[in-house]
Amino acid sequence: MSEELQRTLSLEGLSLVDLFGEQDCHLRSLEERFGVRLVPRNGKLLISGPLPSITTVMPLLEHLCDRVRGGEVITAEDLRYAYSMIEHNEEDDASAPISLETVEVLLRGDRSLVRVRTYGQARYVEAMKAHDVVFSIGPAGTGKTYLAVAWAVRCLKEKVIDRIVLVRPAVEAGESLGFLPGDLREKVDPYLRPLYDALREMVSYEKLQRFLQLGVVEVAPLAYMRGRTLARSFVILDEAQNTTLLQMKMFLTRLGSASRAVVTGDITQIDLEDPAASGLVLIRKILAPVTGVRFVDLSDRDVVRHRLVRDIINAFEQYEREGGGR
Repeated sequence: MSEELQRTLSLEGLSLVDLFGEQDCHLRSLEERFGVRLVPRNGKLLISGPLPSITTVMPLLEHLCDRVRGGEVITAEDLRYAYSMIEHNEEDDASAPISLETVEVLLRGDRSLVRVRTYGQARYVEAMKAHDVVFSIGPAGTGKTYLAVAWAVRCLKEKVIDRIVLVRPAVEAGESLGFLPGDLREKVDPYLRPLYDALREMVSYEKLQRFLQLGVVEVAPLAYMRGRTLARSFVILDEAQNTTLLQMKMFLTRLGSASRAVVTGDITQIDLEDPAASGLVLIRKILAPVTGVRFVDLSDRDVVRHRLVRDIINAFEQYEREGGGR
C-alpha cells in the first residue's frame, strides 16, 4: 500500500469559487478522480494522498490556479478536458505526451476564446502545427471544421498565410444545384453556411465583411477550385466524404507555395450514390507513403456538442453493428 504524502499549494489572491466551483463541486470531483484529499485552509490548499496520485494532481492544480489568476473561471468542461488529457497520456506511452498548456488555448478571437477540449482535438491541433496537409476524420460534433477554421484564423493573424479559402462540395444528398431556387449565390450559400458560422464565432462581423470584400477570406464550392493555384493560403475542404477521388485529387493539387490544407469529413455520413467511391475513404491508402501528410481520427470521445450527441452517435453505431434492424 502506498505511503500517504502531503503537499501544499498557495491559494493567495485566488477566488476559490472560480477555482473550485459552487459548493466546492470541482474540489469533490478532483478528490474522487485522483483519490486524494483536498482541504483549503488559511490561503493554502492541503493535498494528501498516495505518491502516484500526488504526482499526477499537483501539475493539474497548479495549471488551474494559473488560469484563475489570469481571470478565468474553471468549469466542469475544463475538468473533463484535463481528465481526458491525463487519461490518454497514461495510455499513449509510445508517443510524447501532450501537456495541458501545449494547445489548450487555440485562438483568442475577436468574439470568443477557442479552446481544445479533448485529447483527440489536441492531437489534431498538433498535427496542423506540424504538417502542411492534414485529414481530420470523425463523427459530428468533434470540432473538425471549427478547429480548422480557428487555426486558419490564427495563421492569418500571425501572417503565416495571406488568405483563407473555405471549400465545400455544393451537391449533397443527391440534390442538384440546378433544381434549387435563386441565383448562383442563393443556390450555394446554404451549403457554405456552416463555414460562415464558424468564422463568425471568431471574427467580428465588420472584420469578416471586410475580409470577404478584399478576398482575404473566400468561401466557395469545390467546383470553383478547378484550374486555380493557391499560394500562401490556408485551404479547408469541409464535408470531404462527399467528394469523389478525382475531386479530391483536384483539390489537393491546387496547393501552391507556402500553403496548407485541412480536409475534414465523416465517413459514416456519405451522401454519394456509391459510398465506396468517396475520395475521403480512398485517399488514406493512396497518401500513406507521402511525407508531410497526417491523418487524425476523432471519435465519440471527442464530441463537444450537447452531452446527448455522443450517446446518439453510439446508438447509431450499435444499430448498424446489429445489421440496421434486420
